[in-house]
Amino acid sequence: MRRPTSCSSALSFILVLLFLSESWGQRLNTDNKKPSCDHCNQQLFCNCSHSGFTSVPTVTGSALSLDLSFNKITAVMNDDLTGHMQLKVLDLHGNGLAEIHPSAFDSLWSLEQLDLSYNQLTMLNHKWFSKLEALQQLNLLNNPYSYLGSPPVFGALVRLRKLALGGPSLKELRRGDLSGVTQLEELTVHANNLTSYDAGTLAHIWPLGHVTLSLHGPFLTNVTLAGSMIDDVSYPETPIILKDINLNGVQSVQPFSKAAKRRIRYLTLHNVSVSDEAIVDFLVVLDGVPLTKLTIEDVTLMGEGWWGKASQTDHRSIDEFYIRNLVILDVYKFTSLLQLGFLLEYPRRVSVINAKVFVMPCLTSHLLKNLQYLDLSDNLLTDLTLEETLCGTTQTLKDIRVLNFSGNALKSLSTVSRLVTKFSKLTHLDISRTGYSFMPSSCPWPSTLRFLNISGAKFTAITPCLPQTLEVLDLSNNNLKDFTLLLPVLRELYLSGNKFLRLPSGLSFPNLQTLTIQSNTLNMFGKTDLQSYQRLDNLQAGQNKFVCSCDFVSFVQLELREGGGIQLTDGVDSYICDYPFYLHGQPVDQVRLSVVMCHQVLFVSVSCGLALFVATLLSVVLWRIHAFWYLKMIWAWLKTKRNSRQRQQRRDKADTEALISFDAFVSYSERDAGWVENFLVPELEEPSESSSGTRSTSHRPLTLCLHKRDFLPGQWIVDNIMNAIERSRRTVFILSENFVQSDWCRYELDFSHFWLFDGQATGEAAILILLEPLSKDDVPKRFYKLRKLMSSTTYLEWPQEEEKREEFWRSLRNALRGNDN
Repeated sequence: MRRPTSCSSALSFILVLLFLSESWGQRLNTDNKKPSCDHCNQQLFCNCSHSGFTSVPTVTGSALSLDLSFNKITAVMNDDLTGHMQLKVLDLHGNGLAEIHPSAFDSLWSLEQLDLSYNQLTMLNHKWFSKLEALQQLNLLNNPYSYLGSPPVFGALVRLRKLALGGPSLKELRRGDLSGVTQLEELTVHANNLTSYDAGTLAHIWPLGHVTLSLHGPFLTNVTLAGSMIDDVSYPETPIILKDINLNGVQSVQPFSKAAKRRIRYLTLHNVSVSDEAIVDFLVVLDGVPLTKLTIEDVTLMGEGWWGKASQTDHRSIDEFYIRNLVILDVYKFTSLLQLGFLLEYPRRVSVINAKVFVMPCLTSHLLKNLQYLDLSDNLLTDLTLEETLCGTTQTLKDIRVLNFSGNALKSLSTVSRLVTKFSKLTHLDISRTGYSFMPSSCPWPSTLRFLNISGAKFTAITPCLPQTLEVLDLSNNNLKDFTLLLPVLRELYLSGNKFLRLPSGLSFPNLQTLTIQSNTLNMFGKTDLQSYQRLDNLQAGQNKFVCSCDFVSFVQLELREGGGIQLTDGVDSYICDYPFYLHGQPVDQVRLSVVMCHQVLFVSVSCGLALFVATLLSVVLWRIHAFWYLKMIWAWLKTKRNSRQRQQRRDKADTEALISFDAFVSYSERDAGWVENFLVPELEEPSESSSGTRSTSHRPLTLCLHKRDFLPGQWIVDNIMNAIERSRRTVFILSENFVQSDWCRYELDFSHFWLFDGQATGEAAILILLEPLSKDDVPKRFYKLRKLMSSTTYLEWPQEEEKREEFWRSLRNALRGNDN
């Protein structure tokens, strides 16, 4: 009974561990958030390459293109790409990808391009592509799978148009492996180590637009296999590219015999090494084949050029020879090309590019009887050897229309112009990337010349050397700063990479339609700059250091972008602000400038008007609340107090009573001066009369301070007032309507108010006399202490009746004498 119990316990313990491990695994998957990539542009193209991702990152679900190349993503799980129904391009090449879940691509219904090349996929699964009915391009190159697998991998890809497969590990291709692939625009097969091939495997693909086969191993070890593959894809209108092959002997050329029987017209050999014997056998095999174009790139010639044995073959159908990156192992033993007259007299287009050609002998040039296009770019030609190449007779290259000598060591523009003048049919001349630095004042040119390319030189100025017949002129990447030459029929002008500060005047190009002036030193341009161009419709002026002024930004955003007469064909994204600094690096199309910056005159005018209005309104308000008066009085008070302290410091410590000089300071309006002079002064300063008419001597006369009489001339009025108040026992205010309305009296009263009611003097020091009925409401509100004093202190009223005036004078004398009585 114990053993079943023990087994049951162990089983329960294992189940618990599995449950816990599953729970922990789920928790870890929940806690470990997937990385994200936000490098998506406005066109929803997300570039997440070279970012070090180890798993598929999350991106916006509306992405149209996702580039995950050159990361470290080794597996694609079933939910990594969920939600990307709109994705059209997915690039996963160069990741070391070894595992793809069978349903990883099921949600990519709209996918058109998929790149899985240069990974570690050891096998292909047809389930990966079962839902990709919209797929048009598929790249599976250079993965370590040895066969394509079964069932057929590509059966569901009914719209596939470009397919690349194979790699160093591919060993076999079987009939049916490409079942479902019915027509292709491009087929690429890397089969350098292929050991088994079923004839007809590629034959059912038709139409077939373009084929590239890498067959290094089969050409060396199994020419029958190579021949079968070439035979399956050979059609008259299908260009064939054969890569990584070594032609060394008769046997290695035999695979071409099948292609010859299928009468192919376009053949390219890429990365090929070939001996003299193989070239002869190759020409013999293709004898009579209607081959139209023969292209050889990255070719190594192992022989000495003894190809005369093939002189009896017929290759008159060849219209174009294209040779690029030619290496001759023993160049000093290589013979002349004169023995190839049977090949050179027929082609109309010959290109020998980057082949270290330093001269083409004049006799060889004579052999090119039908030549219309000659490209000798990126070689070692000089002005001297060019003379030998073009000869001096008009019968050499008499039908030539296009000459390309770019990338050679040419230095004299006048030499080239003189040599090509004899070509009466020449329309295109490319002498770019040369050593030209000086342009002569005049040059002879053929009257038929329409296209001239002198880009990549060192010109600093333009002269009338340029022909007036030009329709297309390329002067890019020079050191030009201006262009004033008249070219009446010019349609296209390319000036990128120079030092132009402004657009050249359109008056020099009345028929110009395309202007390219990128990567110069342009700061800005506007509508006025383009008005002189009568027919310009394409402008490329990006990649300059633009000053994003209001006019320039508005011009680019409104007139050019929104369908004006001139289109920015290089796109507004290439127009980037360089200044001001806070806009540096921003696309002009996205800049938003403030109204203050764009309408400075209007802003200043409005601001000044508003400031003036506010200042006026504030002044009115301040005037209404008497703020100016308070400020004026405070300033005057402070100044007077300072002067008073200075005077006090100069005085000795004598008795203060000795400083009093007047019994009263009289403050009155000038309009009330008659009353003061006719009544107040005689009554108070002269001895009073008795009722019998005699003067009374019972009371001594009083001394009054009047501004007309006692103020010191030349002294500031405020100082005079202060001195008068300080030297008077009392201050008498003669209040009337005239007093309230008088500016001078108001000023005097204002200052007296500061002195009398600042806390240093009491209300007894002020005596109010009302010449006429006057209520406290008639006194300005800013004299709140005076108004309060009128409410709390008894004041004297000037009686209109004669009999009451005696009492008035007696009361006034008593008030003035105060304690003296």
